[in-house]
This record gives sequence, C-alpha cells and structure tokens, in this order.
Amino acid sequence: HDVAPHAPVHVLVIPKKPIAMIQDVCEDDEPLIGHLMATAAKVAKGLGLDDDGYRLVINNGKHGAQSVYHLHVHILGGRQMTWPPG
Repeated sequence: HDVAPHAPVHVLVIPKKPIAMIQDVCEDDEPLIGHLMATAAKVAKGLGLDDDGYRLVINNGKHGAQSVYHLHVHILGGRQMTWPPG
C-alpha cells in the first residue's frame, strides 16, 4: 500500500528489475512492462476494483511528480476519480 494514499484504495505494483523511470524502458523490457500491466489488473481485481473501475498511474520525472526513482504502477480506486488529475 502507498504510504501517502490518494484514494481509499492505493496500492503499488513494483517490478523486481531496477528501472528508474518509464522513459528508461528499452525494447528488451517490453515483456516486463506487459507483465507489469497484467499484474496491476490482476491485483485490482483481487481488491474488488474491477466492477466500478480504477486508475493506473505511472509518474515520470520531476514534472510528472515522480518521487521514488524505481518504476512502479499506482492502482487507485474505491471512489470516483476526477479529470484532469493534476
């Protein structure tokens, strides 16, 4: 779970491979990124978020509000999300 949650449900999916930012992903990482997204969907379903929906977020760099420089996906749910998010 995120240490500073922004929704009633806010969990992280973190790959084992150390990749600092999404912009650092290379072609060889495509299977990993696909697995990361599939795992996020599986975790969201396990949390009961698949009926009403949820948001997946990857922050990238300073202006993207990235604070931890190890690639990870945020799963946010449990309430209606608003747009725009920033």
